[in-house]
Amino acid sequence: MRLPVLLCVLLCLSAAPGPVAGADRSCTDLRQFYTGKGFTLVEVPQTEISGEHLRMCPQGPTCCTSTMEENLGGLSARETEGLIKEAGRSLQSAFNALHRAFDTYFTELHGRSERSLQEILSPLGPLYSQNTRLYGDLYTDLRQYYRGSALNLDETLSEFWSRLLERTFKISVPTDVSLSEDYLECVAKQQETLRPFGDIPRDTKAKLIRAFVTARSFVLGLIVSGEVVRKVSQVHLSPECMKALMKMVYCPHCRGMASVKPCSNYCSNVIKGCLANQADLNPEWQNLIDTMIQVASSFSTEPSLDVVLSSIPARIYEAVHFLQENMDTFTARVYQTCGTPGEPGTGSPTLHEQQKKKSGSLTASEYKPSPTAGLRLEMQVSDLSSKLREMRQYWTQLPMALCSKLAAGGAGQDKCWNGITKARYLPEVMGDGLANQINNPEVELDITKPDITIRQQIMQLKIMSNRLKNALDGNDVDFQDASDDISGSGSGMCVGGQCSRNRPGLYAYSPNNNRVRGAAASQTPLCGLLLLLPLAILLLQR
Repeated sequence: MRLPVLLCVLLCLSAAPGPVAGADRSCTDLRQFYTGKGFTLVEVPQTEISGEHLRMCPQGPTCCTSTMEENLGGLSARETEGLIKEAGRSLQSAFNALHRAFDTYFTELHGRSERSLQEILSPLGPLYSQNTRLYGDLYTDLRQYYRGSALNLDETLSEFWSRLLERTFKISVPTDVSLSEDYLECVAKQQETLRPFGDIPRDTKAKLIRAFVTARSFVLGLIVSGEVVRKVSQVHLSPECMKALMKMVYCPHCRGMASVKPCSNYCSNVIKGCLANQADLNPEWQNLIDTMIQVASSFSTEPSLDVVLSSIPARIYEAVHFLQENMDTFTARVYQTCGTPGEPGTGSPTLHEQQKKKSGSLTASEYKPSPTAGLRLEMQVSDLSSKLREMRQYWTQLPMALCSKLAAGGAGQDKCWNGITKARYLPEVMGDGLANQINNPEVELDITKPDITIRQQIMQLKIMSNRLKNALDGNDVDFQDASDDISGSGSGMCVGGQCSRNRPGLYAYSPNNNRVRGAAASQTPLCGLLLLLPLAILLLQR
């Protein structure tokens, strides 16, 4: 009798109501996570609710309300923008470090050359001691040019050699011969025609211009690169990107899968879509980096940067010595051109005679930098080049760098969040750049509307690359800054190097022409009225 009773009890218990298999899950974990992000628990559900209201996350049982979805969507965009800015600041710091290192090296090189003036030129006697300001001004001008001054380096160096010729000639004539300012100016003008210093001024000028133009342009390239990174890193993410980021980063939390990270390929498509415009910097960015590496390499090409700067005093000495050796011939030709300043007296011996008593000439080769200085330059160039190469792929590697912090590792690609559930992500990974996002399954993009700020920065990269390429030939070319020109929207904007053919060129009209065209436009309605007046009279007569 006991066995049937026991079976009845068991049957009753099994038929009794109990917990439903699909009962609503608790939202406790999400509530803690949500408040941890700085939000309040107002209207946050205790248990899962239906997800018909969701606009970013997949619809289904969820712990997120519409307000929570919007809040977390905005948070995902801000956090990603923070990661982009953090990566940008790191790259900016790298550029700043390169700038400081090169600037320190170049400034020390310039300073050592200037400090060697007295040692090398003191044998010139009064020509050095009475004209220290002339030599000091040369180094000041060179320093200011390197720092960005607008002075014309070619004219500055020509002026130095003319003034040096004037002073050398003045000190070489007897003291009782009076030389007027006009006469000395005439002497100075013979620098180009009579070439009193031989080929030294022309050779030195070419080398100095090339050295300082490349150094200044290189520093400017580092500054411009850092500025481009700063400005591009501040570009806000689009609303479409925010939706995609929310779906990738925080929708798993809403579905109770907080521990499940996004699939790697899924993350790549989301970030490549969000940073499509930034990736379009890559071609011109690589071009600029390659050109800067080329410029850095030129510093160690003979004549190397350290040799050119270190040999300035020795080259000046050589030039003066050359003139002293040929002073009689030069003086005779000056007298033919400028006239005779006065009959030679019995004053003090000329500088030319004084120098004959001294030792032989000094050549620039005797003042080459030490092997240690050459080794330091090689290390400097090597360090600059290697660090620049590391930056070359920055814009295309940025999505990968961000996904390394956001997505699952390589081993978990079958158990990762694919935007819908915990499973493998099947769509293919898109290429880099705006045009390649036309079929991006994660981020909706209008590839016909590129970001204006980023297009401006692409133009800045082009301008800087062209300036550096010209610097390699010793040409300091100031290209027009086109950043202000590429603004607004419509057919007037250049995209990807392709510009509208009907766009008027810059400065196509002078400012005065605007007034002329305005006057002509105002006269057009008047002319039309005059033509219609006879017709109106005829109609009235009828």
